[in-house]
Amino acid sequence: MGRPKGSKNKPKLVATDERSLSYQRAEAITPIEYSGLQGAFDHFNAALFEGSLPDVFITYQRKAHSFGYFAADRFSGRIDKSGNHELALNPDGFINQTDEQVCQTLVHEMTHVWQHAHGKPASRGYHNKEWAAKMKSIGLQPSSTGMVGGKETGQKMSDYIIPDGPFTKTYAKLAATGWKLNLQSAHRPGAKGGTNSNTKFTCSSCGQNVWGKPDTKVLCMPCFAERHPDIDCRGAMMLSADASNAPSSEKLAA
Repeated sequence: MGRPKGSKNKPKLVATDERSLSYQRAEAITPIEYSGLQGAFDHFNAALFEGSLPDVFITYQRKAHSFGYFAADRFSGRIDKSGNHELALNPDGFINQTDEQVCQTLVHEMTHVWQHAHGKPASRGYHNKEWAAKMKSIGLQPSSTGMVGGKETGQKMSDYIIPDGPFTKTYAKLAATGWKLNLQSAHRPGAKGGTNSNTKFTCSSCGQNVWGKPDTKVLCMPCFAERHPDIDCRGAMMLSADASNAPSSEKLAA
């Protein structure tokens, strides 16, 4: 997450004994990363949820085929025995995504937090009409395929950013402060499956999403055709045989 302006996090070389040397950071990465996550949560909570969300424990969790999840009362206090909710983000899903897209996942899960605290969540993580309506009100369009025309409710749901909506305007204000992500999962050469092989690509004009391998060359044909009506691009369009095969995220609440 973003460091304070002027912060220098350069490692310095120090001797630990006569036979070895180790690097010691001027600033520890753990509080930097997690304070940044908390800062983003607080920013979106104030702007999109009127500051109404309860405190949650934000974690990084690697969960296959999932960008994140919300789990109520996942942690309990060792002293006072109070329950604490978990909001998890998958750092595998950060690869080849922009900071805005990662925040999109964060806000998707924050909407589950809102529904747990103030609404009527469906059983077993089902994304119901109440959740979908709240998502649309804050600038994220629920979609079972992550694209225009997908179902708004269901067990496994993705979403796309509504152009000029509350979410994208709120994120712009956050980015203007210098906030940035610092970490993501390290790339593993030759790794197969998992989130890394399902990289999300988003059209900067209409917000539609497609998934593919990280080196996939993608062009939004509807937007291209609108801008170049003199070019017949129908022969170059790639169509899915089964829209249900489009991967979904968790952005799938648990």
